[in-house]
Amino acid sequence: MHLNFKILFFVLLVTFAGRSIQAQNSTDSIKVPGEKTWGLATLSVSNMRAKPDDASELVSQATMGTPMKILEVQEGWCKVQTPEKYTGWMGEKELCRMTESQLETWKKSNRSVYNRINGNALNSSNRKGSLVSDLVLGDLFEVEAEVKGFLKVRFPDGRSGFVKKNECISWNKWTSRKPDVKAILSVACQLMGVPYLWGGTSTKAMDCSGLTKIAYFSQGIILTRDASQQALYGEHPDFTNYRNLQAGDLLFFGRSAQHVTHVGIYLGNEEYLNASGYVRINSLNPKDPRYKLTEKKGFVAASRIMNSLNTEGIVLVKDHPWYRSPS
Repeated sequence: MHLNFKILFFVLLVTFAGRSIQAQNSTDSIKVPGEKTWGLATLSVSNMRAKPDDASELVSQATMGTPMKILEVQEGWCKVQTPEKYTGWMGEKELCRMTESQLETWKKSNRSVYNRINGNALNSSNRKGSLVSDLVLGDLFEVEAEVKGFLKVRFPDGRSGFVKKNECISWNKWTSRKPDVKAILSVACQLMGVPYLWGGTSTKAMDCSGLTKIAYFSQGIILTRDASQQALYGEHPDFTNYRNLQAGDLLFFGRSAQHVTHVGIYLGNEEYLNASGYVRINSLNPKDPRYKLTEKKGFVAASRIMNSLNTEGIVLVKDHPWYRSPS
């Protein structure tokens, strides 16, 4: 028995020492990013995870050209912060790291925004060219030239491709126009039937707050990431009287206004669009069969965005310092 105890003690000692070494190695692998403290998402949609691991939970996404602050670097992963101050881990191959000076150069470049729900960039201005990358609404890239109805564009990682000019909108036009509620609702309704994806924020697939972010970003408005965060900002009309609601208002659901778990966009006539299983229309009217989701989730608050532009949690892209130069 005495010998067995010694063996057991030795095994435990070795195991503990091994774990200590692994923990130390893990700590040593984390480092500050050096001079390249900024990055741009390089894929049509770049994933952000809870931990630096491909198998980790998807917490959010960033569309191409989204500027991000790099907080940490760890074995092929970067901990990033998005313009709405959301953090997560992104694989280094999904973003282009750069210095602050390089980011400033990018801000002053001739940029364009992809302005369709989805599409493609080809390797030539020939419509039969091969695929360079797929594209989603909101992708941002530099324009090098115009060729036969196409824009020759450069992605943040240096790849070049050709995109139909009529599917894009110039940065200057996109940021100078006045945001329009009808256009926001039009984009949202074009996403009908798109599947739900926890952490999704692109037109490929999205969660409930991803849907609201996409719709508003199409008009150059950056919302906070999660439904519980979005509920904190903007004006808060009396949601108990549906006549007070306006098309474009965000509707929040949950146990209470302090425990929001779901969000949708009000369309008018007691109908709202939301991502639940897939993007679909539900109703606030108890007599409507589509009311079941409302009853299940609990309607607890509403927020009006358009009267609160450039207030906390609701920022115009053109005025966000990560997208534009101060000069």
